[in-house]
Amino acid sequence: MASSRLKYMSLGVLVFQTTSLVLTMRYSRTLQGEGTRYLASSAVVLAELMKIITCVLLVFKEQSYSVRALNSILRQEIAHKPIETLKLAIPSGIYTLQNNLLYVALSNLDAATYQVTYQLKILTTALFSVSMLGRRLGVYQWLSLLILMAGVVLVQWPSESPGTPEKERLSAGSQFVGVSAVLVACCSSGFAGVYFEKILKETKQSVWVRNIQLGMFGLVFGLIGMFAYDGERVRDSGMFQGYSTITWIVVALQALGGLVIAAVIKYADNILKGFATSLSIILSTLISYFWLQDFEPTSVFFMGAVLVIAATFLYGYEGQPSPNPSRA
Repeated sequence: MASSRLKYMSLGVLVFQTTSLVLTMRYSRTLQGEGTRYLASSAVVLAELMKIITCVLLVFKEQSYSVRALNSILRQEIAHKPIETLKLAIPSGIYTLQNNLLYVALSNLDAATYQVTYQLKILTTALFSVSMLGRRLGVYQWLSLLILMAGVVLVQWPSESPGTPEKERLSAGSQFVGVSAVLVACCSSGFAGVYFEKILKETKQSVWVRNIQLGMFGLVFGLIGMFAYDGERVRDSGMFQGYSTITWIVVALQALGGLVIAAVIKYADNILKGFATSLSIILSTLISYFWLQDFEPTSVFFMGAVLVIAATFLYGYEGQPSPNPSRA
């Protein structure tokens, strides 16, 4: 019973985190009232810092709240194993790029379109799993990936809504930028996720320690990116320019994301993860339409979303262990 409660609790938190992050990020970047917009690069830096602090506290709890034990494990697993630590630099740099791309995507796409399109990370993760981990996909999994691609194509199909040529040109430009950002984020998410999984399988360190290592490199890469692209604005007005309550909520939700996924991996199976993803897509679509009012659903979008949701369930179902497993 306790395990079952943890399973559904972790999935509930995942649905809340995924849906809330997309909607609040979209609102904060495009729909919030007039004023100075916060720097996305600084939000990424703060999210990494918050993630590090949270993981340190979790390790502290695992060590029975002993400062000496905490200091010992951090020195032993991070400072005394520089090669192992450096291995995390690659996925960390990619995750930092991905986090910045999500801000770009949600500055140019509505939350519903983003949510559905971002499910292409299932395809990229599967392909990298096959090439890097030697994982075998079943017939239904390959079929689900084809259905997934068809669904995303339908979601991105141009609508025939009336508008001025100038508005249509600007919309098409924003759509192209947003979709390009999502596609690159999907590729980076797939590669970094599989690479990180491979590292976790090769070592027995705590997942929280690994997240501290990821966060350390992410913080460094994030600071480099912030000063490279927004250095002048940071020097003029500081890195907290344009921050509001909603901005801090976005930062907290982004920092929470990796920790929630770690909990879901531990307690939930693929079927329930597919259900959580589908529910998040539906909620994002409804809230985008009724609350944010930046999205007008069409029959083609509806068909595409249904295909994506079906593909998510089909891929997860095929991923369950068979009763008579073959050689790994």
